[in-house]
Amino acid sequence: MKAESKQILYVVWLSIVASIGGFLFGYDTAVISGTVNQVAIQFGMNDVATGWYVGCALLGSIGGVMVAGYLSDRFGRKIILLMSAVLFFVSAFGCMISADETQLVIYRIIGGIGIGVASIVSPLYIAEVSVPAFRGRLVSMYQLAITVGFLGAYLANYGLQQYSESLLENGATSGLYGKIFATEGWRAMLGMETLPALLFMTILFLIPESPRWLIVKGKEKSAFIILGRIFGEVEAGNQINNVKHLIESETVTNWRMLLEPGFRMAMFIGVALAILGQFMGVNAVLYYGPSIFMESGLSSGDSLFYQSLVGTVNMLTTVLALIIIDKVGRKKLVYWGVSGMIISLILIGIYFSKGTELGIPPVFLLIFFLFYIFACAISICAVIFVLLSEMYPVKVRGAAMSIAGLSLWIGTYLIGQLTPVMLSKLTPAGTFLLFAVMCVPYILIVWKLLPETTGKSLEEIEEMWISRAKGGGQRAKIKDKRPKIKV
Repeated sequence: MKAESKQILYVVWLSIVASIGGFLFGYDTAVISGTVNQVAIQFGMNDVATGWYVGCALLGSIGGVMVAGYLSDRFGRKIILLMSAVLFFVSAFGCMISADETQLVIYRIIGGIGIGVASIVSPLYIAEVSVPAFRGRLVSMYQLAITVGFLGAYLANYGLQQYSESLLENGATSGLYGKIFATEGWRAMLGMETLPALLFMTILFLIPESPRWLIVKGKEKSAFIILGRIFGEVEAGNQINNVKHLIESETVTNWRMLLEPGFRMAMFIGVALAILGQFMGVNAVLYYGPSIFMESGLSSGDSLFYQSLVGTVNMLTTVLALIIIDKVGRKKLVYWGVSGMIISLILIGIYFSKGTELGIPPVFLLIFFLFYIFACAISICAVIFVLLSEMYPVKVRGAAMSIAGLSLWIGTYLIGQLTPVMLSKLTPAGTFLLFAVMCVPYILIVWKLLPETTGKSLEEIEEMWISRAKGGGQRAKIKDKRPKIKV
């Protein structure tokens, strides 16, 4: 096998390991859907308590996002990924053995912290070990892993429910095993996450620390060994020199770097795209899809099937985005995808406004929703974690991602809370037309303010922002004299 191919396979391996954090993110978020009714009945929860059980993990996620960047900048990417794996394991095991709703909530919050940490550090680690030509698709593996985690949770819930029913039919309900897998099957659903969490925890010991973080900490020999496996020895030396040059040229050495003119704009773009992306409707569809389908006239018995169809389209489209993101470019994907989102959202709004009057069959609403999910998954969902992981200076990359990630989670919380109100007060037609309007500032920011980062090294991107601050503008380019890696 050629040396270049070995190098690429090594980077892919590192990216797959880090992406397991995304799988756990998706699984932990989605698994709750199969347990709500059982848990509410067993512990006699009212609507408020049930809502708190479902949403408490978000509180942990926000806390995890707030500290993940700082901790990863101080202690390293690998150790904080390991911390997230431990949090996922403790959460899953604790939920499985919880004696009451209070313990359940506590362990769900712990899992939420793991989600917040993984959402920052997993894509950050992948970006820092990737080669420029493949960084987009490698970081997109994290988003793909989230969608696979969603699907994995749905399949696990379904399979465990079937198994529970078979045990009940056969009377195999005695002992701890019968309690977990038969009479209180929700425990198995939540506890099943211990398996991927244990796998994540174990294989993290097989990957190295981020070489760019090691350079920042003055551990150049260790960084050279890792970069040598990724780029070859000659290019490893060049990479170290590039990072050291940027570090030495930085007059500010802490988070105040983000207030410098060039990086201030990068910070604004990251925060704006993160929070605007939540107000373009995707989480409203994923969270409230079944109830929207039911109210639209689609069969209530099939509403969960339709939601599964939405999830399948989301996952398959993410695979497509992963394949083309480094060929098409970040900005073009946003132009195409967000344009498709606007069209589909307008069509959904028209359906809710005039569909019955015009005699449009409800199946067209499903088609419009699937078109919307396709457009969203191939653009903003695939691009956002890539952009956030590559936009910021190496010394404070973790902290900067935490700030942008916090805005993303705040947007997620707000849309989760506001969507039922909007559907009621604005009507579904008004709600989806508002989502269409919110797409406009997103695409304008990408068009006017965001430089194309496809194919550029992290150091080139950092120098691009510095050049902009000095008046170079969007046209400023850094010549890349480094040898290219071919597959």
